[in-house]
Amino acid sequence: MRPPLPYPSTSPSVSAPARTLARDLPSVPPGTAVRLQGWVHRRRELSTVTFLVLRDRTGLAQVVIRTAAGPDGVGHGAPDVPPEETTVEVNGTVTANPQAPGGVEITGPASAGTSDAGSGESGPVITPLTDLAETPPVELWRPTLTAALPTLLDHAAVAWRHPAQKARWEVAAASLRGFRATLDAAGFTEVCTPKLVGTATESGANVFPVDYFGRPAYLAQSPQFYKQQLVGVFERVYEVGPVFRAEPHDTVRHLAEYRSLDVELGFVRDHRDVLAVLRDVLAGMADAVRASGAAERLGVEVPKVPDRFPVLHFADALELVGAPADEPDLAPEHERALGQWALAEHGSDFVAVEGYPMAKRPFYTHPESAHPEPGSGPEASRWSNSFDLLFRGLELVTGGQRLHRYADYVAAIEARGEDPASYASYLEAFRHGMPPHGGFAIGLERWVARLVGATNVREVTPFPRDLHRLVP
Repeated sequence: MRPPLPYPSTSPSVSAPARTLARDLPSVPPGTAVRLQGWVHRRRELSTVTFLVLRDRTGLAQVVIRTAAGPDGVGHGAPDVPPEETTVEVNGTVTANPQAPGGVEITGPASAGTSDAGSGESGPVITPLTDLAETPPVELWRPTLTAALPTLLDHAAVAWRHPAQKARWEVAAASLRGFRATLDAAGFTEVCTPKLVGTATESGANVFPVDYFGRPAYLAQSPQFYKQQLVGVFERVYEVGPVFRAEPHDTVRHLAEYRSLDVELGFVRDHRDVLAVLRDVLAGMADAVRASGAAERLGVEVPKVPDRFPVLHFADALELVGAPADEPDLAPEHERALGQWALAEHGSDFVAVEGYPMAKRPFYTHPESAHPEPGSGPEASRWSNSFDLLFRGLELVTGGQRLHRYADYVAAIEARGEDPASYASYLEAFRHGMPPHGGFAIGLERWVARLVGATNVREVTPFPRDLHRLVP
């Protein structure tokens, strides 16, 4: 004979109400019986009343347990309220209260003909759904988390329950929805590429080697090779996935593993076509974040994405920030200065810097023919058809036009002192006809950190991986 179920049956014969979420309570008529499920977010015990704030995935709900006062003025007969973070079920009645979250609270069941559902001594029924929770390592009921970042990271599974912290990832989730929706509407196909690869994508030094059944392999630095090949199949592709960089950075902007939002599209004229798609993608991401309400709950401003990004050539950007003309890249202080310039001159949180030196770009980057070295053809150009997009003074996106002719790839690989045969599977697509194409990659965590004003990218990463952290 089967043992009895630990909880009441959910068969149609049971008349218990369906679960009501906290966000839906304001639309429930007063006097209606409801069933809530969530965590004990906060409890306050007074002489004749106990307030329990319940938290579910949609917000907070106030539960009121009233008790009659004895001769000593102290409440008697109050049910035990489980400690904070215990998961509970609450069965009670919706009662109007302008001071409660959403203007309603949950009280005891109403008697027939009674206008005040909370006037009786019979309170709502509170049932723990698990063992009583231990005291959490951080005070989740406070409006802001005051614990130091290492504490938050060490106890991430609990710290991320805080509503403000949770809203940060809701910004990320909304960004992903906007990213996908924009590209789907533009005829792109979402793809999934391998994260175990046989060769390094961009360099041989900054990769994580792994033992792949006795053969050397690496964690993918990016899906670059695969998304280019798939342009030859679908013409327009995108991917959301992890990438791995074994770079010994211990900064507030770098991670060893992060989420990369990769896009590649065919039949472009040059990198400016790629930049136009990037503009639409970021506008879609910003709109989705705005619609989610998460940024509003955090009190942060969602950027207005301009119809066209302000664009500077790399050489002009160096001159603008007072850097030497032979600088190979922009330093963080240069990025900040350019961000301030874009905001002051164009009212834009964004500025694109194009034409980075070929020497600082991967071998698959297309050269810029508009700025050839004196006495040389376009193939020997110092500059590239590539760009970085800065967001509020920080590099957010790298992109550009790629090479698409097989002979150009062979020459570029040999110029690096490498054997094209080691790239045979990658180059096969170019031997069989590839359109002019280009693409970009957005670092999700960096986008969210900049948008919400976090000082460290780890603040918006649930389980960051860096030089020092492999758990939790």
